[in-house]
Amino acid sequence: MDLVDVARFHSLLNRRPNAAARLFCANELCTSTGQPRSAASLAARFAAKEAVAKALAAPAGLEWHDCEVVMRADGSPTVVVTGTVLAAADQRGVTDWHLTMSHDGAYAIAYVVAESRRV
Repeated sequence: MDLVDVARFHSLLNRRPNAAARLFCANELCTSTGQPRSAASLAARFAAKEAVAKALAAPAGLEWHDCEVVMRADGSPTVVVTGTVLAAADQRGVTDWHLTMSHDGAYAIAYVVAESRRV
C-alpha cells in the first residue's frame, strides 16, 4: 500500500520537468482519449508503483518503466511488469497482481497484492 500527497507530487512534477518521463511509461501519462492525466491520477499511479516495490520487499535496482499501470478491457487497473521488476517478481514466485487505486482531495492511494501460486 502507498499513499501520496497530491499537492506535493504535483509540485515535484512542476519543479522537475523530466520527472514524469522518468517515472511513467508514455501510455500512463495520457488517458485512452489522449488527454493528459491529472496530477491526482498520476499520483495514484505513482502510489501503485511504490506499492509494487513494497510488495517485492523493495530490492535495489528496480526501474520505474519496468512497472506499468494499465487498464484492463473491463476498466479495472492492473500492473504489467517487465525487466527488473519482473525479475524480482519471478525471484519471489509472484504470478499474479491485483491493484486498486483511488484519489480524492489531497491524497492518492494504491493497494497492491502480489499473489504466488506456489504450493
